Amino acid sequence: MTPVKPVAADRLPALLRQMPKAELHIHIEGSLEPELIFALARRNGVQIPYASVDELRSAYAFTNLQSFLDIYYAGASVLITEQDFYDMARAYLVKAAQDNVVHTELFFDPQTHTARGVRMETVINGLHRACVDAQAELGVSASLILCFLRHLSEEDAFASLEQALPFRDLILGIGLDSGEVGNPPEKFARVFARCRELGFHLVAHAGEEGPPAYVWTALDVLKVERIDHGVQSSKDALLMQRLARDRIALTVCPLSNLKLCVFPDLASHNLRQLLDAGLAATVNSDDPAYFGGYMNENFTQTFAAGPLNAQHAYTLARNSFEASFIDDAAKRRHIDRLDATFEAFQ
Repeated sequence: MTPVKPVAADRLPALLRQMPKAELHIHIEGSLEPELIFALARRNGVQIPYASVDELRSAYAFTNLQSFLDIYYAGASVLITEQDFYDMARAYLVKAAQDNVVHTELFFDPQTHTARGVRMETVINGLHRACVDAQAELGVSASLILCFLRHLSEEDAFASLEQALPFRDLILGIGLDSGEVGNPPEKFARVFARCRELGFHLVAHAGEEGPPAYVWTALDVLKVERIDHGVQSSKDALLMQRLARDRIALTVCPLSNLKLCVFPDLASHNLRQLLDAGLAATVNSDDPAYFGGYMNENFTQTFAAGPLNAQHAYTLARNSFEASFIDDAAKRRHIDRLDATFEAFQ
């Protein structure tokens, strides 16, 4: 990794904000701010069980992943039309551009919507149109990763895949999310094998609340290219060696881990441990509307809480580009811009 010169502590937050970065773990439905939830509810005549934006936001006190998911799915109920999905993605992409995110790979959960009678094409076309406009108007490249809901059956995942195949050219990859505990990756072995045959990139949530064993099976059974979260990997020394050796990226989400009580505070987070062990860790916002911060907040709060410096910042940003699914020429352009940003701070 390219060595960088030290940066004074008082200048580090500005560097974190200004450096170009990629976001590889963002659930687009999790970027749905309370204000937009209420606006879409009014537009679509949807009743939601909260009287105001403030009441909804005050409900964001989660004790674990499931307590968050209950509110997350309720919020998604306001998404009905293609324009709704466009407006949601557009709002996130504007914030991403403000945080100097130059590339993002958006997770979306079609089963959340098709179960309510929303057509697959409505979801994908709205999101894709926002991605196209972001490139032209914001200078942010954005792609879509379709995620299966792991609390549902593999048969349901197969059905969702079939519905999505007419739009396969608009989908970069396949992921696996939702309630982790009790839903191991191998539950979806057959559908991931089919997605691999179809040429999709593969990622999966593993080792957030679930054990290191889930990371092993995500790698060895699902054969994923990245692990989303993966922070429980530090409990397994052999797994840590495997991840470091094979340069399997972890898309770590610090504020999410804090909000969902994976760690008691950011000072206790193991991001530094993962980096020191040579893992290709990255920083991401996960569900920023619910967890208290987009990309720059994740960086600045995590660095303020722990012994992280400019070298770690550079490594995290560079890892995000190297772990992305963009082509090598685009990676090189972004890394060159990253290098130039750090040189300007020397």
